[in-house]
Amino acid sequence: MYDVRQLLKKHGSIVYTRDRSIDLALMEDELRELYEWKMIDTETFQQGLLILRNEIRLLK
Repeated sequence: MYDVRQLLKKHGSIVYTRDRSIDLALMEDELRELYEWKMIDTETFQQGLLILRNEIRLLK
């Protein structure tokens, strides 16, 4: 999770809303945009998505 936050921070995106579920959803959106804009490669995108989805699953 820390690595995903650092990746987003590196690209100028800091997500913090005090609501973990909203944070995770926003982080997933940001990760998708970085991938669509070709700012991250496929492997990085997939790893980040797996981490975020695991966190979402654990939250429920």
